[in-house]
Formats: sequence, structure tokens, C-alpha cells
Amino acid sequence: MSGQTAPSSNPIIAVDPYKHLEITLNPDGSLTRNPNRFPNTSATPDPDQPIPVLSKDVTFNQSNNTWARIFLPREALGASSGANKLPLIVYYHAGGFIHCSAATTGFHLFCSKMALELQAIVVSVEYRLAPEHRLPAAYEDAMEALHWIKTTQEEWLKQHADFGNCFLMGSSSGGNIVFNAGLRAAGEVDDLEPLKIQGLILHQPFFGGSQKVESELRVVNDPILAPGVSDVLWELSLPIGADRDHEYCNPTATKESKLWEKLVSVGWKVLVTGCDGDPLIDRQVAVVKLMEEKGVKVKSQFREGDHHGVDFTQPAKAKALFLVLKEFI
Repeated sequence: MSGQTAPSSNPIIAVDPYKHLEITLNPDGSLTRNPNRFPNTSATPDPDQPIPVLSKDVTFNQSNNTWARIFLPREALGASSGANKLPLIVYYHAGGFIHCSAATTGFHLFCSKMALELQAIVVSVEYRLAPEHRLPAAYEDAMEALHWIKTTQEEWLKQHADFGNCFLMGSSSGGNIVFNAGLRAAGEVDDLEPLKIQGLILHQPFFGGSQKVESELRVVNDPILAPGVSDVLWELSLPIGADRDHEYCNPTATKESKLWEKLVSVGWKVLVTGCDGDPLIDRQVAVVKLMEEKGVKVKSQFREGDHHGVDFTQPAKAKALFLVLKEFI
């Protein structure tokens, strides 16, 4: 089980992070990724298809090749325009900043099920990946997506989304994006109208630091974040020359940011979810405590056992998560 602890006398089994991630670092700083590691699923916009949730892809920045996949519960199509509009969830996928897409099958299925279970419109954002586009590129894309949503004439969003009831959600690295883009968005609330963010959802968010915390030393058999993998992901994602105590990676190392005041002043609620079988659990708990100290309205939901990314591989776990999200939203 992923939550098992190894005695301190046991050495950590050596793992080659590059082999684990199935990547090769090229001389120009780009990556060669295994194209077969994460299969993709096409959008299904045709209302004649007998499926409970429709989806479509819409580009918002052609030069950056950034776009969004919109998920709409079929039932909403039968509603008259303006009646019973649905909550809007803007979602940022996982992948350690270097992998995956809004089209990745695991995230497509997750967003489709979330739209159905929560009866919400989900906008899953395709952002630029590191190291070809290091942070803060993903945060910039996250913000650009919000500004696109507020002005879009896209039919599904315009007719069926409640722009006054918007939540930002991200998983793992996507949770980190929601945290950092959320801090930025808190300083731009007037510019984002009529889009009104009500809360942030950080699902197993990806944080780090130069010094290892207890859970990173204890949980040595996580199937996603094997020892050393997180370090490589941050090395490939952070600005050149930055260490893991950079504010993008370790919010607890830079506690005096004025952006915190903005987040408190807008009154958004924040939900942080995770499990104690995740090597990042202590990082996540520390960020929750920091938010509490700053006066942020934060709630946390940490389960026993499990592992990083479990909600994408076990439908029962995802269903339990959706119940938590439904109550929060």
C-alpha cells in the first residue's frame, strides 16, 4: 500500500527520474517525451451522439497553441437560454508541468465525470509545458484563459455557464497553477468581470522545497512521485537558476507577499484535498496552515492511505472526491 512507511534504516531505492518519466533531455533544453505514454481522447461535440456529456475544443491563443476543452452535460442543451445556468469550473490538468494535455484520456474522463456529477460546465485549459516554456508561462496561460472566458461569444459558455459562480480547480501541478494564478487573479477581480470567482480547489497540489519534509522521506513507494522525481520536475519547470524555495514552488518560504492580502480581501474560499499516502501531504498541510495564518477561508480534506493521482485511476475515489466538491461548490 502506498501509505506504508519504511524504517529509517532502510535505504531509499534508487530510481532514474528520467526513465520513470519516460523523457530525454535534449542539448537545446527541450524534452523528447514518449508519445505513447499518455493516450489522448478527441472531443465529442455532436449532440446526436448518445453520451451524457458533450465536449468541444476552442482555441484562445493560436500563436501559443493554447486552447480549452469545454464539457457540457447533455441535459443543459434542453434548457432555455439563461434558465438554470450551471456553475463554471475552470480546470488545469496534472502532469508535473512537463507532461499531458487537456486531451489526455485520463483528464478527459475525469472532467466529463465531474461535469456530470456536479452538473457543472468544466473548461479544461491547455497550457504551455516546461521546460520549453518554463514557469510562469503556465500561470500566464491560466490567466489568459480567464480573460478569454469573460469575453467569449462561445455558445455553450454564453448560454449555459453562470459566470457569477466560477471556481478554479487544478490537480497536482494544476493545483499549483490554481494557487499561483489564483493569487494573481485576486489582484485583477475588476478586470475579470463579469467572471466572478467564488473559490479555488487545490486537488493534491504540487509544492516543494529545498529541504525534504517528513512525508517525502517516509512515502518512498508512490507510483507517480518516486524519490527524486519531484526534484527533476522542479528543475525542468522553475526559471533557470531558481531553487526549490522559489515562491512558485514553496509558498511557505516567502510568506510576506502582498498577494496574500488580495486573496484575503476578495473573500474567496479555498479547498485543499489530498491523502496521507502522497509524498506531498506535509507540503499541502503546511500551505493550508499558512493560509489559515493569513486569514484565508480555507478548508482541507485529507484521506488516509491512497497515493498521488489516485482519483484518476480509481473511479470510486473520484466519486468520493466529487461529493466533497459538490458540497464545497
